Amino acid sequence: MKTPSIPSLTFILLIISSSSSAAFAADHDDFLECLTEELHNYSSISNLVYTPINSSYSSVLRFSLWNQRFTSDSTPKPQVIITPEHESQIPPVIHCAKENDIEVRTRSGGHDFEGLSYVSKAPFVVIDLIKLSEITVDPEAKTAWVGAGATIGSLYYRIAEKSPTLGFPSGFCTSVGVGGHFSGGGYGALMRKYGLAADNVIDARIVDVNGRILDRKSMGEDLFWAIRGGGGASFGVIVSWKVQLVDVPERVTVFTVHRTLEQNATQLVHRWQYVAPGLDKDLIIYIQSGRMSYLTGRVDSSQDRRNISIGASFYSLFLGRVNRLLPLMQESFPELGLVREDCIEMSWIQSVLYFEGFPIESLDILLNRTLQPKTYMKGKSNYVQSPIPENGIEGIWRFDYEPEAEYSSVIFMPYGGRMAEISESTIPFPHRAGNLYKLAHMVLWQDHEAHNSERYISWSRRLYSYLTPYVSNSPRASYLNYRDLDIGVNNNQGKTSYAQASIWGMKYFKNNFERLVRVKTNVDHEDFFRHEQSIPSLRTNEGD
Repeated sequence: MKTPSIPSLTFILLIISSSSSAAFAADHDDFLECLTEELHNYSSISNLVYTPINSSYSSVLRFSLWNQRFTSDSTPKPQVIITPEHESQIPPVIHCAKENDIEVRTRSGGHDFEGLSYVSKAPFVVIDLIKLSEITVDPEAKTAWVGAGATIGSLYYRIAEKSPTLGFPSGFCTSVGVGGHFSGGGYGALMRKYGLAADNVIDARIVDVNGRILDRKSMGEDLFWAIRGGGGASFGVIVSWKVQLVDVPERVTVFTVHRTLEQNATQLVHRWQYVAPGLDKDLIIYIQSGRMSYLTGRVDSSQDRRNISIGASFYSLFLGRVNRLLPLMQESFPELGLVREDCIEMSWIQSVLYFEGFPIESLDILLNRTLQPKTYMKGKSNYVQSPIPENGIEGIWRFDYEPEAEYSSVIFMPYGGRMAEISESTIPFPHRAGNLYKLAHMVLWQDHEAHNSERYISWSRRLYSYLTPYVSNSPRASYLNYRDLDIGVNNNQGKTSYAQASIWGMKYFKNNFERLVRVKTNVDHEDFFRHEQSIPSLRTNEGD
C-alpha cells in the first residue's frame, strides 16, 4: 500500500477563500475546515481533494462515470470529491461528513446502473477509491488481497501473472470496480463451477460509521455476512477484500454460435431452458438475444422491419479440452449443432479477453479502465423458475423490432451447478436453487438521442411489464448489481419505514432482507450511510 499522503491547511483554506459564490462556500466550507482540523498531522492533500472550482474536478468526476444519463447539467454534483491513497485518510472524511450533515457516496468503478455511487439529491461528497487499487496475489495460499478501487480486469491480470492455473469467479466486464461488484454478489463465467465472487470472499477491511478500520475478526460475522452480497455502501466504506482463488485448467474451450429466427433461434432458446441449468458444472452456456446487427457488431441502422434480423448468440466456456466438450454437447444439447470448427482452445485468462471481444493475446488491455464505451443505458433483471413457452419468447422478439431496440439485448444467464448447492441464506444474495436462469435486459442509446432518454426507459419498462407472467413472483426477484430504482426507493429526506424499504428489499434479498436490517441497525443505527436503496435502520423508524 502507498504511504499516506496528506493535507495542507494552506491548500484547503485557499479553496475556501477562492469560492466566488457565498452559497457554494456555505455548503462545503465547514466540511473542508473540519477536514483540515482532522488531518492536521499531514502535510498536503492537494492532489486528493477536488471541489467544483478546481480545474480537475470535472475530469475526476467523469472519469469513472459510465452511465451517461447522469452527466447532464441538471444532475446533482458532489460538493467535494476525495481520492484517498490510504485507508487511514477515510475516517476523517466520514467524521466531517457526519459533523456537517453531508451524505457520503463511495465509488469504486462507477458502473452503478442508477448512478448511486456519484449522485445524490441531498448535499454529498464522493469518496472515490480509484487510488486504492493495489492487488497482492499469494499463489501458494491461493488467495489475493484486492483494493476496492481495483477493476475486475486488473485482478484477473495479476492472478495470471502468478499462475496459469488459478482464476477467480467474477464478472465479464473487466472495467467494473471490485468494490461494488463483490458487495452485490458478482457473477461470471465460472459461477456454475464456483458460485459468485461474494461466495469466495474470505476477509475484508471496512471503515465503519465511527471511523474504525475493521477486518473480518473485528467487524464480526454478522457484518461480514452483510457486505458479501448485501451492498457494502449501506454499512460503511469497504477498502479491500481478501478472496479465495480457484483452480482452472491450463486449457479451456470457448465457442460462440449465432442463430437467427430463420435458423430456429426461438426453438433453440426454448430448448436451452431445459438443458443449461443441468449441464456439467464445468460448462456454462449463456445467451444474448436481440438484433443480429448489434450481437455481431455489424453496422445496421435500418428501422424497416423487413430488413431487421433478430436472433440469439450462444456463448460458452468449458473448463476442459474440446475433445471432452463435443460429446457432452452431443448428449445434452445436440439441437445447437455445435461442431469442432466452432470451438477454440485457449488459456483461462485468454477466455476473459475473448468474452469481452478483445484480442486474446493483449493481456495488458485488462489494466485499462477506459476501454468500455460510455453510453446512456437502462437495465432490469428478473429470475425465471419455469421455462418460458415458445410464444412467450416470440413476444420478447417483438420488442426487438421497435426503434428503441437498435442497441438492446436480453441476457439469459443459467444457474444450476454450484449456484444451486449454496443455501439462500449463506450470504445475502438469495437467488439459488429453484432458479433456472437470470433474465436481464439492457437498452443503450447514443448522445444524439439523449433528449429521448425517457422513450428508451419506457421501452425497458414495457418489456419488464411484458415479462411479468413468465418470471418469479412474491417477490418478483431482481439482482442488486443490476440496480433498478423503478422497483422502489427510500425517502429522499426523513425516515424510511421497514415496510417501504421492503418493497425493493425483498426483491433483491428475499428473506435475507430482515437480517440485513438487523445488522444495519446494530452497526449504523442513525442511518448515516444511506442512499435511495440503502438498508434502513430500525432505530430511526421506531413506531413504524
